[in-house]
Amino acid sequence: MKNPGNKPRAGAVRKSRKGPQVGSGGQGRQALEGRKPTPKAEDRPYHPAGKRKAAQERYEAAGGKRTGKAPQQANRTPKRSNTDDSELVTGRNSILEALRARIPASTLYIAARIEFDDRVKEILSMATGRGIPVLEVMRPELDRLTGADSVHQGLALKVPAYEYAHPVDLLEKTISRGKVPLFVALDGITDPRNLGAIIRSTAAFGGQGVIVPQRRSVGMTASAWKTSAGAAARTPVAMAANLNQTIKAFKERGVFVLGLDGGGDVSLPQLALAKEPVLIVVGSEGKGLSRLVTENCDAVVSIPISASTESLNAGIAASVTLYEIAKLRAGN
Repeated sequence: MKNPGNKPRAGAVRKSRKGPQVGSGGQGRQALEGRKPTPKAEDRPYHPAGKRKAAQERYEAAGGKRTGKAPQQANRTPKRSNTDDSELVTGRNSILEALRARIPASTLYIAARIEFDDRVKEILSMATGRGIPVLEVMRPELDRLTGADSVHQGLALKVPAYEYAHPVDLLEKTISRGKVPLFVALDGITDPRNLGAIIRSTAAFGGQGVIVPQRRSVGMTASAWKTSAGAAARTPVAMAANLNQTIKAFKERGVFVLGLDGGGDVSLPQLALAKEPVLIVVGSEGKGLSRLVTENCDAVVSIPISASTESLNAGIAASVTLYEIAKLRAGN
């Protein structure tokens, strides 16, 4: 008698015309689980990225010595970044001055149902005359493009990244034109509105340029363009790789360096150097001038203010100093 325990399980064998067939044994279950994640390109040996990775591993395994063909990635010239470095100039006055100065622009954005005045009409006339595309957008979209804190007045102009001048080149150009140099340098100022205000004051009181350090300083942003009210289109901004070295280079060319500080030795109304070539260095409102910059100044100047006021904003301090120097020069 056969052992009933050895009897095949019902359903394990299917009967058909072709005879008994063994079941799948659960193999069809894998088709219901879905495919696994696609491997990265560098992990696929047949992919070009995978081949480059394998070649790089062979290269490193050989001790960094070239064996056979060198990895293609080692000699490849790095591609330029596709990052858009353009800026948006906002505000009617700023855009109007930028277009008058013929600054390259790629697009003019105008809000739908904008209130027209003479400035808007002139802006549209110059933009269409120069072939600059004009795009009408809704105000929420313009707010998004320019930032929530921007007061765009219904207009924005897309311009390329600012091209900074060289400080010494600006100085030599000023001297060659027979003008008495008057420049302003920023030391540790990071607020773009201060930079814009200083550019505007420099243009108003006869200065030839503004100098910003390459590190730990504000640059020409859309906010600085806006605050300058278009003066940035007429007054060049130079970038110094090292502010102290630039100060020394100016001193070698006969320029007197005046630092602004509340504890200065010289009071502004008694400034005897105003009629000479001058570089004014403005420090941040909180920290003031750095130690090395203070040591390189020919004089540290203070502005007389009320005892109840702790200090002046950097932009205001520069404006007061520029006005006083312009007044002293005019009385020459």
